[in-house]
Amino acid sequence: MQTKNPFDLFRRECPELAERFENLVEVQKSLCGLDQKTKQLINVAIQTATRNPEGVKIHAMMAQDTGANKDEIVGAVVMNLHLTGLVTVLECLPAALAGLDDAKKPKRR
Repeated sequence: MQTKNPFDLFRRECPELAERFENLVEVQKSLCGLDQKTKQLINVAIQTATRNPEGVKIHAMMAQDTGANKDEIVGAVVMNLHLTGLVTVLECLPAALAGLDDAKKPKRR
C-alpha cells in the first residue's frame, strides 16, 4: 500500500532526518538568483530527468502555485526529450498534468 505522499512516510519513520532535510530545502529556497517559479520549473525538469513521476506531479503543483502555467510546466517536462528520451517524457508528462489538475482542486484542511 503506497502512502499518498511518500514524504509523509519519511517524516514518520525518520523524523529527525526529515526535519534536517526540510531545513536544507528551506535554505535552498531562500537562495538568491532565481525566482520561485523558475526554481519549481527546474525541479519539474530534474524530476523528469530522474524519471520520478511522483516528484514531477508534486513540483508541477508547486510550480503552478508560484505562477507557472500549463505550457511552462509541459515545456519543463518535454525539454528532456533529447536528453533522456521519449520514454522518460511519456512516463512523466501524465504526472505533470495530474499535478496541474490536483492544484486546481480546493485545498483540504
